[in-house]
Amino acid sequence: MPRYELIISPALDGRTVRQAAMGGLHLSGGQFKRAKFHGALLLDGIGDTVRVSITGDPVQEVRAAREILQCAGRRIFSPEIVACPTCARTRIQLEPLYYQVKAMTQDIPKYLKIAVMGCPVNGPGEAREADYGVAGGKGCGLLFKKGEIVRKVPESELCSALMELIESGEGE
Repeated sequence: MPRYELIISPALDGRTVRQAAMGGLHLSGGQFKRAKFHGALLLDGIGDTVRVSITGDPVQEVRAAREILQCAGRRIFSPEIVACPTCARTRIQLEPLYYQVKAMTQDIPKYLKIAVMGCPVNGPGEAREADYGVAGGKGCGLLFKKGEIVRKVPESELCSALMELIESGEGE
């Protein structure tokens, strides 16, 4: 069982900090234990922020804490990126595209839902629920805003075209 503390600090204007001492690497079972541990209480309204301890690079501690807070609906740090599981219908290099979109949007400090879909079968329907999205085809993809097709672009330009669309503010 993890050791944890609730800290109420005047320096934090009375906000409650949840702190858990759980070792482990960022991408390990420890990550899920931390999310379950902090998330359950945050969802019940207990605590305002978290302190996470991770074996290794302290930057990963901040990333993990931010993910937990955003998933629990307590803070918004960046857009929500949704992606489909890869299947036989996937027609683009979905995983690299997902990580490129995530990296390029991580500093947008507002809630947006961005869909990164791998096929033309389910992709358009899934992207319809997002503010922005892509749905892959064979060597190309469709760009979406608010469920409407904006244009078709080559696969190699999907990420940059999506970022141009988001930065232009179209669809807001």
